[in-house]
Amino acid sequence: MTDLLSTALFRETRGPGFFRVLAGRNAPFYVDVLDSLERDSADRPDGIAREEAVAIIAETLERHPGFEFDDEADAESLPSDFRERARLLLEVLLKCHWLEEPPRRDWRRKIHFDAHGATLLSALRKIAWPDAAVFTDKLTGVCSMLANEVELSERPWQTVENCLSNVREGINELRSMQKSVQRFTRKQLEEETLQGNLAVVFDDYSEQMSHSCYAALVRARLPLRLPDAVGRIAERLADDPATLADMQTEVLLRHPEISAESARARVAAALEELIDLLEKVLPMADEIDRRTADFTRRSLARFRYLQDVTGERRTELKAFFETANRLLAGRRLQRVNGTLPELPDLLLPAVKLPGGLDSLYSPPTRRPALEQDAFDDAVSDSDRESGLHDMQRTIRESLSVARANSFIQSLPGGKGERIESHQLDLATTHSPADLIALLLHAEAPDARYRLDVQRVADESAPPTTDTLHQIRVERFAIIKK
Repeated sequence: MTDLLSTALFRETRGPGFFRVLAGRNAPFYVDVLDSLERDSADRPDGIAREEAVAIIAETLERHPGFEFDDEADAESLPSDFRERARLLLEVLLKCHWLEEPPRRDWRRKIHFDAHGATLLSALRKIAWPDAAVFTDKLTGVCSMLANEVELSERPWQTVENCLSNVREGINELRSMQKSVQRFTRKQLEEETLQGNLAVVFDDYSEQMSHSCYAALVRARLPLRLPDAVGRIAERLADDPATLADMQTEVLLRHPEISAESARARVAAALEELIDLLEKVLPMADEIDRRTADFTRRSLARFRYLQDVTGERRTELKAFFETANRLLAGRRLQRVNGTLPELPDLLLPAVKLPGGLDSLYSPPTRRPALEQDAFDDAVSDSDRESGLHDMQRTIRESLSVARANSFIQSLPGGKGERIESHQLDLATTHSPADLIALLLHAEAPDARYRLDVQRVADESAPPTTDTLHQIRVERFAIIKK
C-alpha cells in the first residue's frame, strides 16, 4: 500500500518546519533570502562560505525592516547588529533543513542549499513569473492518433500511452490559459489610467492571448473532434478483445513481475483515465471562453469608469465608488436587501451655457404631411386642348438647336451667305430668345451655320458691340452652311 502524500512529503523534508518558514508573518523575508542563497549557491557545487551566507542574510534583512522574530524569543536579548541577527536566522534555516552544513575535515565551513528547497523555489518562481500561455497541437494530436487505424492495430498500448501524455500536457496548457486570462483581468482592474487600460487590452492581452493561444484553440475545433475520439476509445480499444489482449501482453513484457489480471486492470485503468481526461477538455475550453468574455466586459467597463473619473471630479467620483465597494463588498447592488448603507454625497456641478440656448443644436421642425387630392380620371376636350397648347408653347419657347436653325433659315440668302449682327431685326420678326439659341448652339454638330467673330483674328483690338432690341452683344457675322 502506498504512503499518503503527507507521510512521504514530510519524510523527505524531515518535518513540517520546512514549510513553516513560508507560511508565517515573516514569509516575504524568507522567500527573498532563500531566493538569494539559492542563486548564489547554484553555480558553486562545493557550497558557499558561512560568512558569505551570513552577509546575504544580513543584506536581505536590511530590506525587510518589518521582520519580527518569533514570540518565544526574548526581544530585549536580541542583538541590534544586522550581522548578528543574520547568524541567528542562519541557524533557523539550518534547523528547518533548507540549508545544510556537512562536516568537513578541514577548518572551512561550507553552506549547501537543499535539493528539495531548490525544487520548491523553482516552482515558486514559475508562479511569480509565469510563462506566456501557449496552446500547441497536443489535443489535436490525440484525436489524430486515435483515428489512425494502422497505429491502433500495430501499437495499441504505445498509442494509449502517447495519448495520455499528450492529454495531460494539453490540459495543463488549458489551465495555464485560464490562469492567464484571470491574471489579465486582475491587472486590468488595477490600472489607474486610460493608457494602462488600453495597453493591457491591445498590447499584453492581444499579443499573449487573443492572437496566439486563444486563436489556436478556436482553430483546433475541439468540440467536433473530441466526441469522435472518445467514441473511438470505447469502440476500437475497450470493446475489442484482440486489442485488449495485445495491450495486456505489452504490459506483461514490460512488467513480468505482475500477473495477467493486474496487467488487464492496468490497461482498463489507462483507458478509463484517457476517457476521463478527454471529457474534461471541453468544459475547460468553455471556461476559457467565459473568462475571455468576462475580460472583454470588464475591460470595457473599466475603460468607461476611467473616462468618468479622469476629469475634474475624479477625486470625488473615486471616493464615492471606493466607499461603495467597501460597504458592499461581495454583493451586487440589485441584490442588496433593505436600504443601502450611507454613501457620500455626490453633488451635481453647476450647469452653465456660455452661448445661451442658441449654442445648442435644434432639430428641424417636422410638419405633418399634407393630404393629396386624387386626380379626376375623367378628361374633357378642353383639358386636352389646354395640354396640347401648353406642350406646343414649351417646344416653341425651348432654346434648342432646332430653334437656332429655324432662325437661320428665316434669314435671306442661301448657302455661304454672310450676315452681320447689326443687320438682324429682333424687334419685329424675331425675339431675343432666338438670338440666345443662335449663340448657344453655334458649336453644335447639327448647327446649319457658323459664327465669325472679329476678336478671334485680332485679340489686341477692343471688340465692337451692337445693340439688338436693348441687348448689347459683341459684333459677329453669321455664315450659312
